[in-house]
Amino acid sequence: MPHIQLNNDAPGIRSLVLYRPDTGQPLYELAQALLRAGSPGSTLVDAERELIAAYVSSRNCTDFCQNSHAAAARFLYGDNQSIVDQVLTDVDTASLSPKMKALLSIAEHVQTDARTVSTELVETARQYGATDGDVHDTVLIAASFCMYNRYVDGLATLTPADPAAYMAMGERMGTLGYVIPQSGRTNQA
Repeated sequence: MPHIQLNNDAPGIRSLVLYRPDTGQPLYELAQALLRAGSPGSTLVDAERELIAAYVSSRNCTDFCQNSHAAAARFLYGDNQSIVDQVLTDVDTASLSPKMKALLSIAEHVQTDARTVSTELVETARQYGATDGDVHDTVLIAASFCMYNRYVDGLATLTPADPAAYMAMGERMGTLGYVIPQSGRTNQA
């Protein structure tokens, strides 16, 4: 049960966006910019961006964000969706490119203590083909999802238990991106 009266039955961050659209809109715009719009100098595809979000959320033990962004990553990876579960189970043994493993290592350091992102970590990512844009976006996605995770968990928002709910969220996020929910459609993901 949420810590505050949200006056809607939407899960996760969607309930908070409906509660405070004035703060929710910039948060959704940030998510759209980070996870869907791409950025200059970055070679990360949407599936990889969602994977970083799911990985950081997993490390933060934020079930709603982990499950919803993992579902979006699975949707976007299509036939290669098993990579998401491999990463969430054990990133070291996942069938990922060395570049993505290096970027996820950077994301992990941001999640744990951003001051530990070292020149060596960044150089390793560069050796595997990461661009400055890739490193930048990885750090910003990881940092932002630490904030999103704490926002969702700090207010104890609704976290669906049914895995099917997340499949629907993943498809919506994978096709529509991050759009402000309509107040009359609160049960959407």
